[in-house]
Amino acid sequence: MQIRDLKAQYMRLKPEMDAAIASVIDSTQFIRGEQNDRLEEKLADYVGVKHCIACANGTDALEVALKAMGVGAGDAAFVPDYTFLSTAEAVSTNGATPVFVDVYYDTFNMSVESLETAIEKTLREGKLCPKVIIPVGLFGLPADHVRLNEVAKKYDLFILEDAAQSVGGTIGNQKACSFGDIATTSFFPAKPLGCYGDGGAIFTDNDEWADYMRSICLHGKGNKSKFESIRTGRNSRLDTLQAAILEVKLKAFIDFELEAVNQVARWYADNLNKCYECPVIPEGYYSSFAQYTIKIKDFGKREEIMKKLAEKGISSVIWSPVPLHRQVAYQDLMYQDEDFPVTEKIVKSVLGLPMGADIKESEVLMVTDILNSMKS
Repeated sequence: MQIRDLKAQYMRLKPEMDAAIASVIDSTQFIRGEQNDRLEEKLADYVGVKHCIACANGTDALEVALKAMGVGAGDAAFVPDYTFLSTAEAVSTNGATPVFVDVYYDTFNMSVESLETAIEKTLREGKLCPKVIIPVGLFGLPADHVRLNEVAKKYDLFILEDAAQSVGGTIGNQKACSFGDIATTSFFPAKPLGCYGDGGAIFTDNDEWADYMRSICLHGKGNKSKFESIRTGRNSRLDTLQAAILEVKLKAFIDFELEAVNQVARWYADNLNKCYECPVIPEGYYSSFAQYTIKIKDFGKREEIMKKLAEKGISSVIWSPVPLHRQVAYQDLMYQDEDFPVTEKIVKSVLGLPMGADIKESEVLMVTDILNSMKS
């Protein structure tokens, strides 16, 4: 069992997928084909925003969004300490400084209390100007955007939603990628909605920002000609093959996969014993379960458990074992482990289990039987 079985997904979608890929090859419109326009329209409609700009990858999406917000040198961007490096990396690439924030133990997402403490400290020190909050919807679950929006309004900050893992998740009737001023996602193959390579997208209701971000992604192109550049930009395009693949996957994602992964999550939760803590989905929230991440109460048994699973051909993973404050790239920020007690506890206990829409109940029971037998 793989952490994310892309082969099984492909075999289920093979007729539609092969036809979509063949249509691009037949047309030879490998860049900015009609599939790109359709995909952007479908994604914007699904999420519920005016604009979707597809781009080369999720990191570019973050970097371009921060440029649109004017985030740069001297600015502070508040980033959860427990997330993948690219969230902070995009801040640094734009010349700004990431300020790390602890997370909630139950949901893995940014702590509102820790965020406000970090903002107040930044204001007192006076070295950086607080500019933007970048909540990450980790493992498929959107962050607490209701309270985060309150904090953003209180301190006059932008919110950039990093929904690389949480597309498909919701709070009430509102979907991930529609929270905040701008949102981004990633189409890396293992994501809930993934392509067959790299890809990403940016979402916003702001017309001016949308025009600017489209321009940045296409070498600073203006409206008159593809050879006219009105600013310096970059080459960050989603190629037509990936757009065609994502059209097929988006339909399956909406029609079947979201509910299927939630059923797999229920099977796990119903069958794991009390030695393990299952993901918590707050009332009114819905997760797209990018990963199924449990916590092991007996930290010392994690390696033993992983070895036992591997012996049975079952993959498992320790997701982001090195939090951002301990990354070598950010040692100059002089954070201490004590600054992030929840993150430090999480990285010692988490374990990712196989997750996907094609997992059978019998396969989940095989995993849970092994875990329960370990008496963690």
